[in-house]
Amino acid sequence: MRQILYEKLVRYIVENQDRFYRMAYSYTGNKEDALDAVQNAVCKALEAYESIKNADAVRTWFYRILTNECFAIIKKRNKIVLFDDYGGQAEVYCEQAYGQGEDIRKELNKLEPDTRAIIILRYFEELSLKEVSGIMNLNLSTVKTKLYRGLKTLRENIQEAALWEN
Repeated sequence: MRQILYEKLVRYIVENQDRFYRMAYSYTGNKEDALDAVQNAVCKALEAYESIKNADAVRTWFYRILTNECFAIIKKRNKIVLFDDYGGQAEVYCEQAYGQGEDIRKELNKLEPDTRAIIILRYFEELSLKEVSGIMNLNLSTVKTKLYRGLKTLRENIQEAALWEN
């Protein structure tokens, strides 16, 4: 039974690695941090696969691990103060998939982290509200409230930004 669960987890990770990277990148906004988050999540998942109580919950269980890793990396990055003594031009990484939606990404980053996470999981990762609730460890009604408030704020901020551009 445990071997079957392990194989199911490995298969799920391999089949969805691009999706995991996109999600981590949408949280961190940085290629290296996104790769680190996915790698750490995969390692933790493979080490703790025996803690899965329901084999059908692999998806939710792994997303929770990945989301927590993204939050940990963001938290760690915010504590580090970098000194730029490099005088040259910094290399900028541009993720092609997010080039057109840069305004949305910028406005998403202004939202509270949990609200941003709910929107990303719901619309970018196409998870159900019930799955988002499980991943975020929040009541379903709380998830719905934060989602709709966040979408309203996002809509207002994008409209306001469009007005300033014209």
